[in-house]
Amino acid sequence: MPSIFHSHHTDPLPPIEPVPSLFPKIEGADLAAATVGERLAGDFYDSIRVSPERVLFGLLDVAGRRESNRDILTAAQEMFRTLGTELFSRPDINESDAMTDLCLRLNRRVIEVSKGVHSCPAFIACYHERFGTLCYTNAGHTPGLVRDGAGVAELRSTGLPLGLFSHATCDAPTVGTDKGSALLLVSRGVVESCASGNGSSGGNPAEEFGLERIKQLLVTAPTGAAEPLCAAILGEVGQFCSGSLITNDRTALALVRNA
Repeated sequence: MPSIFHSHHTDPLPPIEPVPSLFPKIEGADLAAATVGERLAGDFYDSIRVSPERVLFGLLDVAGRRESNRDILTAAQEMFRTLGTELFSRPDINESDAMTDLCLRLNRRVIEVSKGVHSCPAFIACYHERFGTLCYTNAGHTPGLVRDGAGVAELRSTGLPLGLFSHATCDAPTVGTDKGSALLLVSRGVVESCASGNGSSGGNPAEEFGLERIKQLLVTAPTGAAEPLCAAILGEVGQFCSGSLITNDRTALALVRNA
């Protein structure tokens, strides 16, 4: 499987980089991610199949520039894959307990590698194919957004960011998904993206794209597949910020249940 750490040339209007090959096939659902331009900071995403019926995925935002936090990113990926598989592989596990344990040990690994405090907001989830459920934890990350027949709901923080306190834990609730529902995760760089202030977007230099705009887009965005959903969200952010300097990673990850 190819490494998640890609470097791409940045054009004046950076292309959206879909990466569906990084994600396992899921029965009755679709999972994909996209990022804009060259990776500058600490966005990290990955997904692995951990059992015949479970797929683990996550989006982390390690503080700092990529050249200075690469060791943390590498250690986080290794821990996510090896420990995630170990904890979630058995059919009779308590998913909430497994998720809490994974986050606790990821947290300690971030602290160990950084040799001190290093903030790492994270959203990690386990999708169960047969039941259509999502067990998740949100460690100080941007809220996950779930669109279903009732509208758009937020999956808000269930604990502190990783990398701050060695004994901090995060709750790990479970939510159900229906056919046609979609989970959207976006990095802080998406929410905090700013308009250029040149009048083309109607914004000003201090105006952020914001979570509410993302929620509004999710209501009308295509949700038949994950990759077009990510591209649509990042495309709208790009239009809003046209002409602005990109100073942080912009990443979107989506899970769409289509059966």
